[in-house]
Parts: sequence; structure tokens; C-alpha cells
Amino acid sequence: HVQLVESGGGLIQPGGSLKLSCAASGFSVSGYRMVWFRQAPGKNIEQVSNINARGTVTYYADPVKGRFTISRDNAKNTLYLQMNSLKTEDTGVYYCATDLVGRNRGQGTQVTVS
Repeated sequence: HVQLVESGGGLIQPGGSLKLSCAASGFSVSGYRMVWFRQAPGKNIEQVSNINARGTVTYYADPVKGRFTISRDNAKNTLYLQMNSLKTEDTGVYYCATDLVGRNRGQGTQVTVS
């Protein structure tokens, strides 16, 4: 059973930090570029960051560049997103996915910056 489970979200004050995790089961993430998406209330889902299969190449959307860090531990079959200097506009549900359009994603974890 292929599954992605995000965790680590919560309520945090502006300027704070959170670290999200995405645990995969039923398959090995080592063969996939992994992606973080988010969806703010009333807005479309947007890509936040992605990382190639070996963890050597990363991409960040402009709004999070310099504040967020994506990483992965293929041995643990887990993807991470370290989020620093959080802003109110970072509020949303954060999803991890194995594709660049978010079709194969988990159930999400809520991040509220307030």
C-alpha cells in the first residue's frame, strides 16, 4: 500500500520555525524527485520546493527562498522541510508528493502562522 504521511505542522507565531516530515511507505522514495506543495485557504495548490532523487539538486519557490530548506533521508524513506522565519502568508496545508503536479500526495499537515 503506497502511502505518504506528512507531520510536523501546527500553530506558530510569525518568525518561528517548524520542521515538516513526510514518511513514505509501500515504495522507496530513493527513485523519485520529491516535492512539497502547499495550499492556502481559498487559493490554488502551489509548489514550495522539490529535491532530486539523490538530494543533490533543490528548487525553491521565490516566496520561500532563503527561509525553507528541503532535505531527504532515503535510508529512512523520509522527506523533510525545515521552515524558518515563518510569515502569516505561509499558512496553509502542506503536502508532499512524488510528482511535480501533486497528483500523488499525502493527506497534508496544517501550518498556521498567526
